[in-house]
Amino acid sequence: MRNKFTTLISTAVPLPIENIDTDQIIPARFLKATTREGFGANLFRDWRYDAAGNPKADFVLNSPRYGGQILVAGKNFGCGSSREHAVYCLQYADIPCVLAETCSRIYYRNAINNGYPVLFVKGISDAIKNGDIKDGDMLDVDMGSGKIVNIANGKTFHGDAVSDLEHDIMEAGGLFQYMKKSAKA
Repeated sequence: MRNKFTTLISTAVPLPIENIDTDQIIPARFLKATTREGFGANLFRDWRYDAAGNPKADFVLNSPRYGGQILVAGKNFGCGSSREHAVYCLQYADIPCVLAETCSRIYYRNAINNGYPVLFVKGISDAIKNGDIKDGDMLDVDMGSGKIVNIANGKTFHGDAVSDLEHDIMEAGGLFQYMKKSAKA
């Protein structure tokens, strides 16, 4: 399962929380697996479910309006430890893209190395807070240019476009696949 796209149109899943660390994305107790499968079910596990395993109705991924694929986060997304599992669980939860104000560099590198798109979008946190991006709004994300359009209200945001190399790595499905493909060329 890889995320290959230049343009993605899907609904937004706003999570305007700053400093979301990798232990919140995937709690350490779920890192015992030897394969990547199953990580999606534990994405934001402690925020999504109560101690009995019941979904918390007030968490955005449990919202009846949720059906989207674009996670819109705040500042410093993916901070904390350098675990790649925090990338895998988003991939396997069928969230093929993260838009964030800022992101830890090691999380970003892990994302690119695994073929997972993360786009930095200045002001995206404020856009969520002031209602310019709401749960369920349809977004059109162009990874090549960094342009994001909220189809629901016409608001346009500009993220940092990925470099040609990062785009090629993502299109190949990750760094390992990119190196394999490059070696054959």
